[in-house]
Amino acid sequence: MAACPHISSVRLTVPASSAQIYKDECTVCYDSPDNEAGLDVCLSCFNGGCTDPDRYHAIQHYTKSGHPLALNIKRVKLVKDARNDQEPPQKMTKIAIVPENDADLYEYFTEVKCFECGGVEVDKTAGEASQPLKEEGHSDWYHMTRINNNHFFIAKQVPKVIDAIMTSLSASRQSEIKAWEEEIVSCDHIRNLKQDAEKTVSAEGAHCADCELDENLWLCLVCGNLGCGRQQYGGTGGNGHGLAHFDATGHGVACKLGTITPEGTADIYCYHCNEERSDDQLGVHLARFGIRVEAQQKSIKSLTELSLEQNQNFNFNMFTEDGKSFEPLFGPGYTGFKNLGNSCYMASVLQSVFDLPAFVSRYWPLDVEHLQTCAQDPGKCLQCQLAKVADGLLSGRYSTPVISDSGEVQGQDGIAPGMFKALIGRGHPEFSTMRQQDSFEFFQHLIKIISQTERTTGRDPAKTFEFTNEQRLQCNDCKKVRYSRDNTTSLSIAVPAIKKPKTSEDAEDEYEPVTLARCLDTYVAAEALPYNCPSCGKNTIAIKYDPAVLTNRFATFPEVLVVNMRRFEYQNWVPRKLAVPIVFPEGKIELEKYRGHGQQPGEELLPEEAKGASTSAEPTYDQAALEQLQMMGFPLIRCQKALSATNNQGSEVAMDWLIQHMEDPDIDDPIVANTSSSSTSNIAVSPEQIAQLADMGFTDKQAKKALKETGGNMERAVEWLFSHMDTPMDDNEDEEAAPAAGAPAQALAGDVTKQGHYELSSFISHKGPSVHCGHYVSHIKKGDQWVLYNDNKVVADTKAPVGDAYMYIFKRV
Repeated sequence: MAACPHISSVRLTVPASSAQIYKDECTVCYDSPDNEAGLDVCLSCFNGGCTDPDRYHAIQHYTKSGHPLALNIKRVKLVKDARNDQEPPQKMTKIAIVPENDADLYEYFTEVKCFECGGVEVDKTAGEASQPLKEEGHSDWYHMTRINNNHFFIAKQVPKVIDAIMTSLSASRQSEIKAWEEEIVSCDHIRNLKQDAEKTVSAEGAHCADCELDENLWLCLVCGNLGCGRQQYGGTGGNGHGLAHFDATGHGVACKLGTITPEGTADIYCYHCNEERSDDQLGVHLARFGIRVEAQQKSIKSLTELSLEQNQNFNFNMFTEDGKSFEPLFGPGYTGFKNLGNSCYMASVLQSVFDLPAFVSRYWPLDVEHLQTCAQDPGKCLQCQLAKVADGLLSGRYSTPVISDSGEVQGQDGIAPGMFKALIGRGHPEFSTMRQQDSFEFFQHLIKIISQTERTTGRDPAKTFEFTNEQRLQCNDCKKVRYSRDNTTSLSIAVPAIKKPKTSEDAEDEYEPVTLARCLDTYVAAEALPYNCPSCGKNTIAIKYDPAVLTNRFATFPEVLVVNMRRFEYQNWVPRKLAVPIVFPEGKIELEKYRGHGQQPGEELLPEEAKGASTSAEPTYDQAALEQLQMMGFPLIRCQKALSATNNQGSEVAMDWLIQHMEDPDIDDPIVANTSSSSTSNIAVSPEQIAQLADMGFTDKQAKKALKETGGNMERAVEWLFSHMDTPMDDNEDEEAAPAAGAPAQALAGDVTKQGHYELSSFISHKGPSVHCGHYVSHIKKGDQWVLYNDNKVVADTKAPVGDAYMYIFKRV
């Protein structure tokens, strides 16, 4: 074992319990301590680096950082003894991760190496048996490195650092636990609850006040009303009368009967917060209605138990129609993802995205120059992590068969995208958690973050999705028209649902098949909406072609077209999936008939709105759309906000807006009306917000403009900036000056000369009974066959369910 001067001269710090220690895998590839040469963990900054001689990211880290010492970790999985007559594992009833002791799962082998000495192994206990020099007045010599130019051995420090690394939770494990812990807390609505007069609620014969349901009952803790809950996935029925009671009375706190325990716990829901809550004074609140908690016994499953049971019991069919297993596939491009727990929405999107040429060429092979110059922690650098995902999926390095003891191929382990998930979800109220999410919403979030990151590089792969929409608005009286254009990255289409006649009362709803062309035709169909015409001055009806996603025609076609099929409807305030099969044409898909051509001969344009013209302080709403939204169960204030935000473009568009903004903290705040169309100029913008946008690469002028256009909302400001990136903006112009007449229009996204000819490249399907739960999988066309990616299972699928998808990705041909 070589003598090394650096073991005593390099200052080391024992990592705190909260430190990010990358000991599960390399930060820039998916090699782990399970590899033959193990993983090197830097003793200075705790970066994890692989030891493969063809890659050796550990040496790259040393070259860039100058940190010479690393702990090499190898591990071998222990063979578990058969359980025999032991007790079964304890059933999980809390949405949380209990940290496992890795020592019970693996046998570990460690050594310290010094890269500055050529990567040789050095004594990891160096200095312990030596006679350290001790300077008077410095009793804690264990942590010294140099005092008055005299070297001191760090006698106990290296072993302490090693022990802390080996016993601490890894960075990926910390992220998992943080994401999974779903602490249920109280709120001000419960702490300040004001109850009505005392009354006795009898359990005998109890049923919903508005229907005959006698299960899934929620007790209003304000007035004692009993209302049935919403239908629960995989659970009991419900008509949503508890929620209807809140809408009618404003009584926002309810307790689920049957979940009350003698310890004073129960399922409590706050409709104001739209969250499950706890009630520290539950005994007092229930006593108001003659219910003594100490006499109660829990008799039904809690919401947590129902959620966990649904996730544990969900089983995706991995067999063909004749009962045979699908053929597993291995090699480059056939690598699966380990499921981190409700991470399938992310896995399905990443599989489809990294099949696209724009993403492959940008992030694979690994950008060695970036790795050598990147100043960030690789675990927190999006470009590093995207390259890591690309390498994991495309290299084939991690797509290896797992062989059982009997010699049977059991698929593959796949790669664990924990580091990427923690980074891409950081700061997001939903994607930072382990809750099930919507794959299309994640796709939109992903490309937005990528565009922000790649803004300064000029190599944004998300531009492959960009195209320009053309809107046409026509007054129904004077027949004048207005054209406008906006850049976007996807289409969202409501699937027409026509029910088949039921064969029996108990039969499930079935729907007539619809063609892809019919979905697109519905999307671009003319729709009437209220309009105050600036030309004829009449309050009339305007005709606008499909306002659902700000488009009625393609001004340009994207390289890759992403289409989200909205397959749900609201019944009794609950979003319900619609199993409407979509019939696809064979071969090439032609979209040229949906191209827009701008102003046509004989058309007269509507005049522009006067810039400073005053408008009504009271907003107006499309009453028909307002009533439709309220019938779906949305509160009045939310319906009004949705219609206002979407310019009264109809109930469908408003509902889409509502789904995307359900978690907005101000969704139930009162509406503040503008008194003039120039009110944006009076909006105060904080320097902190400007600085945050400037950190993303925008100028102060752009940041101010975006914040004013969006009322100071940061998230909307970012979206506004990216939808107006190509709009000329003079940084030196007067901030309050109105745009000059005839200012250049927004630049078109995409290539106007390219044709709208496509073929289906991949699709993402949702399997499950509800939009709240279930499982996402992706299918990708590889040559002449479809390949199914179901987490870590990658198999050939001879009968891919193309017509049942939730998201389609088309490549231009």
